Amino acid sequence: MSQNCIGKIRSNYARLSEKEKKIADYILNDPDQIIHGTINEVAEDLNVADATVFRFCKRIGFKGYQAMKIALASEIVTSNQQVDEDVGILKDDDEKTIADKIFRSNIRTLENTLEILDKAAIQKAVDILLHANRVELYGTGGSAVIAMDGFHKFVRTGVKAFAFIDSHFQLMAASQLTEKDAAVVISHSGTNKDTLAILKTAKNNGAKTIAITGYPKSPIAQHADVSLYTSSEDTEYRSESLSSRIGQLSLIDALYVNLRVLNKENAKVSLQKIRNTISETRM
Repeated sequence: MSQNCIGKIRSNYARLSEKEKKIADYILNDPDQIIHGTINEVAEDLNVADATVFRFCKRIGFKGYQAMKIALASEIVTSNQQVDEDVGILKDDDEKTIADKIFRSNIRTLENTLEILDKAAIQKAVDILLHANRVELYGTGGSAVIAMDGFHKFVRTGVKAFAFIDSHFQLMAASQLTEKDAAVVISHSGTNKDTLAILKTAKNNGAKTIAITGYPKSPIAQHADVSLYTSSEDTEYRSESLSSRIGQLSLIDALYVNLRVLNKENAKVSLQKIRNTISETRM
């Protein structure tokens, strides 16, 4: 898989210095400036030293400015080709063609999300969940469905997991968390006021917090102890937040399987209890 320059910038953004964030914003706002400019021109435009630009390139995983420039140029060309090849849903498209385009869009979301998945972040998130006394999952609107899916999976691992659909119940539950607990907060935009209030409440009580969002610069990503990011695209018939759910669900799956592997015996016991209970209720 080719190096995704934009994805690397977004996934590392929260850890960048102020000067490095200035360079990151410069690239994200207009990538063409980098492709057609030299390191000296970029440094001059931003009023920073050439060495600062070079360190930024190294910080996001490239050997230097030229390597980042090549990766960025390749990424933009690939992106343009995808736009040309996939012009969106047309009124004359039949059912199979529409299905094909939706599947391709979902595949790109998964590939892009995998590209920006940070190894240290996923390890930290798994460690938090594994050692938490209680894990609560929060999300409003479409994200509430993802939170419930997380509960459905995590409870099978032996983890004491909980989730609530109503945002008021979520806030009440967050107010009861302690430093031994963990909160998983899901919001594509990362700006939902209710979800942000829940996150801050959990943190104020000392709970460890994990964010799943699409925007590294969002308040939720900035306030969480660890953030996992999705990368999706907006289309005429599907909003970016809708297509991001496939990435969110996959991140939940990745956390779940890691917990199953690391908590194997407890997971077996928990799963057997669930099966026995369901079996008894159906008799």
